[in-house]
Amino acid sequence: MPRYAESERQSLADLLVTLGPEAPTINEGWGTRELAAHLVVRERRPDAAVGLVVRPLAGYTERMLRQAARRPYPELVDQVRHPPRWSPLSNAWLDEAANGMEFFVHHEDVRRAQPDWRPRDLSPGHQAFLWRKLPLLTRMALRRFPAALLVQAPGYGETSTGAGGEPVRLVGSPGELALFLMGRQRVARVQLTGSNTLTERLRTIRLGV
Repeated sequence: MPRYAESERQSLADLLVTLGPEAPTINEGWGTRELAAHLVVRERRPDAAVGLVVRPLAGYTERMLRQAARRPYPELVDQVRHPPRWSPLSNAWLDEAANGMEFFVHHEDVRRAQPDWRPRDLSPGHQAFLWRKLPLLTRMALRRFPAALLVQAPGYGETSTGAGGEPVRLVGSPGELALFLMGRQRVARVQLTGSNTLTERLRTIRLGV
């Protein structure tokens, strides 16, 4: 059975080695060093990782990220490549659920910041894996969006959310939809149809959970 979290982890680690510590990512303010530090803190410091979603603790998390980023870059990448077995996020039972989307998105954060990037041809199994996560992600990210939003991945399925009203349609492959819904709208290759006001709002609002 494919292990998408593990394959994305290893491919990302390989790319981090190839590009070095100062390469850009599409995450504002983060180069490859900072992105690697984020992944290390997320898996190895559960206390600090809480600040990624609980705003009052964001300052503590930021200090932990800066501290991690000061480590030698090869050490950081090695810790990305070889997660701790005790981590609640990377143990054998939860790795795929907790990291399959995370490492796909961060792999693309690095890939798509490089000048010669091209979309990957993901396997049907990988696309299906990503699609299974998208209905919940869509509802979490856009349940209050002021339109009737229909999200479609041809060949995989469709889901809907939003507060109702004027319809907007978001169409793409599961991988591209995942990037869009995780806040990478400017690099996601999707089709948006609906009023200019609503589609522009959808392209620029802050998304991700």
